[in-house]
Amino acid sequence: MSFGRITGLLVMVALPARAYRPFNSTDAAVADIGRVEIELGPLGFLEEGPDRFVVAPSVILNWGVVQRWEVVLEGRHFVRLGSGATQAPRLRVDDNAFSVKAVLREGGLQEKNGPSVAAEVSALLPAIHGDGGAGAEATIIASERWDAATVHLNGAVSWTRAHAPGVFGGLIVEGHDAWTLRPVTEVFVEGERDVPLTVSWLAGAVLRLREELSIDAGVRLARSGGTNTTEIRAGLTWSFGVGIPSNDVSRRLPAWRDP
Repeated sequence: MSFGRITGLLVMVALPARAYRPFNSTDAAVADIGRVEIELGPLGFLEEGPDRFVVAPSVILNWGVVQRWEVVLEGRHFVRLGSGATQAPRLRVDDNAFSVKAVLREGGLQEKNGPSVAAEVSALLPAIHGDGGAGAEATIIASERWDAATVHLNGAVSWTRAHAPGVFGGLIVEGHDAWTLRPVTEVFVEGERDVPLTVSWLAGAVLRLREELSIDAGVRLARSGGTNTTEIRAGLTWSFGVGIPSNDVSRRLPAWRDP
């Protein structure tokens, strides 16, 4: 397998630093001050052309450090199945990133009027047994909530781990967060210099078991150049306090309330 082919696979497999479950995009909300949110994908599956991977696990750790701010640490562990790419490592830890996210304008996601707006700046950390480069990304997020749906719009620019400029645009549409089971969908496009444009669509659902715990599942289909991708994602988001009083309402997990 050529170096260019391997690089292209890493780009298509990559889950951006901005993601929240089960999406590649994110929302204009942060963890409450003094609370930790763990977004865990214990087992996933990815098929990309002739290559297949088990993703076990993927982890995103969000910590509300001060009001309207959170820090995020994340990564995913990939296990290659079969021998579709003999020059690529069988095991790798990829999509590693450290991010800082802030709510710039409180809106619908914080129980206030108008759109919520947030910004996230990320250090894209080198992979283990993968692409050894580092990069950076800046994302602006706008979210709005209505009676029937919540919408999140993302735009990002990056200097990728391959040391090339990149751009990303994503749109999430969710059912109202008061619903115990809500359908979700996402479309995004992603481009990087000298790499084919990626177009992706995801459909799934989020089930709220209680206020601090939700589980999710989704199927993602994507195409980049002549390569098709199918990915199955399933996981949970769990929020808990770490001993610091919280008076903030910038949370990501929804409260129990009627639409």
